[in-house]
Amino acid sequence: MRAPDFWLADGCMAKALSPFSLLWRAGAGIRAMTTTMRHPGCKVFCVGNFTIGGAGKTPTAIALYHTLHKMGIQAHFLSRGYGGRETGPHRVDPMKDTAADVGDEPLLLARTAPAWISRDRGMGAETARNAGAEAIILDDGLQNPSLIKDCSFAVVDSVFGIGNGRVIPAGPMRETLEQGLAKVRAIILIGDGNPPFLRNLPASVPVLRARIVPCNGAEFAGRRVLAFAGIARPAKFHDSLRAVGADIVATVDFADHHPFRAAELAELHQKAKALNADLVTTEKDLMRLPAGQRNGISTLDIVLEFEAPDQLEKIITAVLSDA
Repeated sequence: MRAPDFWLADGCMAKALSPFSLLWRAGAGIRAMTTTMRHPGCKVFCVGNFTIGGAGKTPTAIALYHTLHKMGIQAHFLSRGYGGRETGPHRVDPMKDTAADVGDEPLLLARTAPAWISRDRGMGAETARNAGAEAIILDDGLQNPSLIKDCSFAVVDSVFGIGNGRVIPAGPMRETLEQGLAKVRAIILIGDGNPPFLRNLPASVPVLRARIVPCNGAEFAGRRVLAFAGIARPAKFHDSLRAVGADIVATVDFADHHPFRAAELAELHQKAKALNADLVTTEKDLMRLPAGQRNGISTLDIVLEFEAPDQLEKIITAVLSDA
């Protein structure tokens, strides 16, 4: 889905829907009370969101893996596998699995390190531990009560922030800000913005600033491109392309996690040819394209860089030293 415009402002529609937020919160509360919590016996680091929609969890999870790897810790990724048919526990094989099997994000994660999908997060974490994981990086799952986390990070887009701050359906929040803050060790703020909610943060929740950095931006400088994406906030992708000097002659946006059909891809190729432009998409979107239909489509590859990497390392060291 795409976030409705009224989620950005605390207007009439948001206020009218606020009573229904109580139903969402009640459902989450019942789930928490009826779920048995488990710990896999190795450290669990959760990379999650306060809100629905993309804020940069996947590149954050990958950056966290590289930090743990540098510290000598063998980490495995664990995901629910949203959009895939596999229920797991299943180790993702990027050479055989497709997005229809395991989801697009696990495929992207599996290019970096062992990645598992499991609807039952507790069972998935235990399976990963038995396969040699010394730490689990849980991609999403901040609101999932089945797995006990040793450290949770909330990833926040510095432009979107927390929207109007209201809980679904009145706003984008998965839970109240107070509930979310009680679960996290730190906020990872991506971008240079300063969303208003930061003004009232408790001192116990530090803010780690980071930014998305293109790896292959030089390839797109001055290049005419048709940019297409099926992610939560395509405008971020467009901004990244413009920042590296790409000449965006057209954009085509799809819903988040959109399963691309052959006819849609053929239409995109035709449109790009008519505009004398090259097709470009995100790495995550590429995972949802059949391998035989990726020719002629470029990706803007990205990494997450922390402003002060030592802050993250200090938090991880403290978590690893906890008994």
